[in-house]
Amino acid sequence: MENVIIIGSGPSGHTAAIYAARAKLNPLMFEGMFAAGVAAGGQLTTTTEIENYPGIMEITGPALMEKMREQSLRCGARILTETVEKVDLSKRPFKVWSQGIEYETKTIIVCTGATAKRMNLPGEDRLWQRGVSACAVCDGALPFFRNKVLAVVGGGDSAVEEATYLTKFASKVLLVVRRDVLRASKVMQERAKNNPKIEILFNTIPLEILGDKSVSGIKVKDVLTNSEKDVPVGGLFYAIGHQPNTQFLEGQLELDETGYIKTKLGTTKTSLPGVFAAGDVQDKVYRQAITSAGTGCMAALEAEHFLTDECPPSLRSDKRGG
Repeated sequence: MENVIIIGSGPSGHTAAIYAARAKLNPLMFEGMFAAGVAAGGQLTTTTEIENYPGIMEITGPALMEKMREQSLRCGARILTETVEKVDLSKRPFKVWSQGIEYETKTIIVCTGATAKRMNLPGEDRLWQRGVSACAVCDGALPFFRNKVLAVVGGGDSAVEEATYLTKFASKVLLVVRRDVLRASKVMQERAKNNPKIEILFNTIPLEILGDKSVSGIKVKDVLTNSEKDVPVGGLFYAIGHQPNTQFLEGQLELDETGYIKTKLGTTKTSLPGVFAAGDVQDKVYRQAITSAGTGCMAALEAEHFLTDECPPSLRSDKRGG
């Protein structure tokens, strides 16, 4: 029997693995095999340059995740490049299945993240991370985007926040909105309308991303007139939401209305004792590598505390033993 199984990788999963391994919990991680269409390591594996992770000046997303993985292994974590198929959280020990094999565990840390919604436009796959992104805070400050006209797709609070953030670096930001109004709150609407560097294109949808080696423009359509035109831009940012990767839980944990795992305020504790959630799977606000790593640390410490003080006597024995 395992002391702790970590489902998912990324900054939260690997930080949890590092802390759990150093606590002699002998953690087992299922890092995923292209789970949710993303390589092991999560969303950062789709990011090129990273400039905002403390202590590391120049590194790519895949390189940072490889360093985290190496550190997890060095500290003593065990890693399986497999995707968890299902879990049974109805009683302890919990059960986890991967590739048809059943594992039992005293605690679980869910770090499966959230996948940015894409539009699957022509040119998207070719130009992803070559001017197309789903995170302005992650990528917008890169030199690649500076002093260019940039476009943001979306009409909610997140879209306005991303557009506003990009005005610090772009010469102009086009907010592409399908409807004739913004869905954002009144405060955010006023913020967008009063920013001289933001132009809102209402009743407009993107049809295609243009460019060879990098984004040079987008083809858009006016939904009222059906007229189409090419708009020159140097970058395109999706702000149409994220999908938390919680489907495999099959309703066994309490989720919010959009599918994110609910955690108790100030902790990573879920609705079930012994099950913890860290990273973007429970965070729909910040979604940064550093905040994910922080909650991964919290989850490992809380799992250790649970094994020491709260785990049922029948499972407690030695927290280091299987």
